[in-house]
Amino acid sequence: MKTVSRIVLAAALAGSVAMTGCAYNSSSPDVYTASQAQREETVRMATVESVRGVKISSNNGQPTGLGTIGGGALGGVAAASAIGGGNGSIIAGIIGGLAGAVAGNAVENNVAMKNGLEITVRLDNGDLRAITQTANGEVFQAGERVRLLSSGGVTRVTH
Repeated sequence: MKTVSRIVLAAALAGSVAMTGCAYNSSSPDVYTASQAQREETVRMATVESVRGVKISSNNGQPTGLGTIGGGALGGVAAASAIGGGNGSIIAGIIGGLAGAVAGNAVENNVAMKNGLEITVRLDNGDLRAITQTANGEVFQAGERVRLLSSGGVTRVTH
């Protein structure tokens, strides 16, 4: 049983590590994809009306399941190996697996959340626009002049 437990644990860890960097979706005004680089952007000037903090989910609210699977495998193996053999070990493994799955899912959802800003601006023609982007340390204040850089449906607010 210990050999099987180690194989399951190793597979869960390897899968989690392998999938960690598979998808990187950034809403930062400082990050450009390769296809966005060297493309002309429309520049509009605007005045900040308001700024509010928001949370941005990098997985679009859809967990990959890796947290659930990895947490379940780790919880099951840890609980089963901590309790002796027989039926007690199986029951502990099931309970540990369920608890690990719940915890793994919560961790995955928490890791996917990033701090963001919803910046409402008034364009020079009087129109209002709201742009949401990852908070990168750049501070925006009401009344301040900013640039809106737009290309291909993506708009960034910068100084």
